[in-house]
Amino acid sequence: MSKNIARLAVTAGLTAALSFGGVMAPVTMAFAEDGATTANGSVTIENVEGNTTEFEGYQIFNADVATDGTVSNITWANTNVQLAVVKVIQAEDNSYEGKTAQDAADWITKKVGDEDSSVAFNSTAYKIAAAVDGLADKKTTTNGAASGLAHGYWLFVTKADTINEGEAGTSPIFAVVGSTPVEVSEKTGIPTVEKKIVSDADSKEHDAADSQIGQDVTYNLYGTVAENFDKYDTYFYQFSDKISKGLTLQKGAKVYLYKSRTDAKGDLARTEGEDITAYFKKETPAEAAEDGSKTTTWTCDNLKEVSDVTKDSYIVVSYKAQINKDAVVAGTEGNENTVTLNYSNNPMTSERGETQPDTVKDYTYGLKINKVDLGTEKALEGARFTIQATTADDVASTNLYVQDNGSLGETPKEFVTNGEGIIEVTGLDAGTYTVTEVSAPSGYAKVDPFTFEIKPSMKDDDPDAGLTGLTGELTTGQGDKVIAGLTYGDTGDNSLTVKPGSEKTDGIFNITVGDTKQVGLPLTGLNGVTFTWIAGGAVLCIGVAHLIRSRKQAEESEQE
Repeated sequence: MSKNIARLAVTAGLTAALSFGGVMAPVTMAFAEDGATTANGSVTIENVEGNTTEFEGYQIFNADVATDGTVSNITWANTNVQLAVVKVIQAEDNSYEGKTAQDAADWITKKVGDEDSSVAFNSTAYKIAAAVDGLADKKTTTNGAASGLAHGYWLFVTKADTINEGEAGTSPIFAVVGSTPVEVSEKTGIPTVEKKIVSDADSKEHDAADSQIGQDVTYNLYGTVAENFDKYDTYFYQFSDKISKGLTLQKGAKVYLYKSRTDAKGDLARTEGEDITAYFKKETPAEAAEDGSKTTTWTCDNLKEVSDVTKDSYIVVSYKAQINKDAVVAGTEGNENTVTLNYSNNPMTSERGETQPDTVKDYTYGLKINKVDLGTEKALEGARFTIQATTADDVASTNLYVQDNGSLGETPKEFVTNGEGIIEVTGLDAGTYTVTEVSAPSGYAKVDPFTFEIKPSMKDDDPDAGLTGLTGELTTGQGDKVIAGLTYGDTGDNSLTVKPGSEKTDGIFNITVGDTKQVGLPLTGLNGVTFTWIAGGAVLCIGVAHLIRSRKQAEESEQE
């Protein structure tokens, strides 16, 4: 048999084997060139709660990795990686005398293990990553996962440009990758902070919500401590909370200690946490900043004095703030509030770090009633209305009445249309309101009560998006006497025609109400009517006189 025929036979045999691969026992085949190893490894890194960061992985060493995790035949990924890494090691440790790839792997494993609480971008792990960038095989995770990794040792570090507001870089991961998928959880080496608003719509925590003027809104600040907390003699810890001019901080803020995130998040009533308010000093400046905001700080000069704090602890500041008259009405920016955390970041010095800020938004809305003559569509002054919260996000507010400033109260407040026929009230929460015309202007008939619902759409767990849509729904059985929006100003048709797109302006909803004139029926044949009244009166007088005369005659007859 010739060589060509032999080759064809081998090829046919391989083709046949591959064709029947679906019904045969699986076979793993690896073709290695120049020391390369099988590239079927994978890593999944689970983010800590609140983080969505990705990782960059660099292969430092090749190795044979058994299914039970046993590692053998450790070699450098390539010569350039060897030179770069050894240079970093020698700069970090002048006593290093390692000669082999195994020596370097042991040194890095111990060093990264000792640095499991350090994520500073000038740490050893990041120095190694920077040194081998462009020299080593590199993989970037997507949703925390990377596949197609060659077997051996990989160094994973946080990808800097994926750290968003409120997130943190996390500890480096030095992992052995083989054919068995590797699953690890990231560590937050530095403290993180998170801010949440408790929505009155569902009593749950969100990044965005809406509220009523005068309403007390609960805000919660969550802080963690460093992984190496136990290595500090003193530990500075400070929440710095910027409150917009649309909010007024109320008295009674408390600071609580919880053993874990689960405990902290599961106790929104704040009945189970340890009250450590006495360890914190609260300060709010007397003067507001140029934008009207005020930044309140809760400071603990030494968190080590709180005996129960561990590296797993959660510190929670819970306070109430009232929506005030300066609140921004709707709009995409909402009423923003931002927190940062300042903390000790080096047990050997007094240096301090600061987290990325975390922001929440609170929204409020408005209503404008436009009163017109239904026939001429001219503005009508002096119409009186009440506005009642038929259903509200805050159940306790249902059936209360809207007041001048947009707040709710038990006493009905009568709003009176001005010279332009307008009533405007801002500071309303989402929900349904019943509008009642108490009295119409003189000479006009009032309309029946009608309801109006404010219906926002928001990504309540995404403060960057926040309010994404805002609609209103008017319910009335009065035809075109009450419409959602403004009119064209047509006259003489005794109906209101809405201008498309005029239902709302900057978060304030427009409702136009048309009143009809009261007209009395005319009295025709006035002379005849007058004569009838006179004749009737005369007949009545004659009847009365006759009755008196009859009684007098009867009395005289009895006396005789």
